[in-house]
Amino acid sequence: MYARDYARTLRRRARAAGRDAGMVTSEYAMGLIAAVGFAGLLYKVVTSGQVRAALQALVEKALNAPF
Repeated sequence: MYARDYARTLRRRARAAGRDAGMVTSEYAMGLIAAVGFAGLLYKVVTSGQVRAALQALVEKALNAPF
């Protein structure tokens, strides 16, 4: 009885996976647009004056650390 239930569960999962195997082209396009938008926003933040100064200070502090 247990083997039959297990086999039935496996068949159901296989059918469910076949119905929704991946994203469609429109989903890829929306994902790509979101990723590009986030990358642009991140670039603007990282290249802003305050963040650039903070990163530069952090690097200078690391380079001047005694070993």
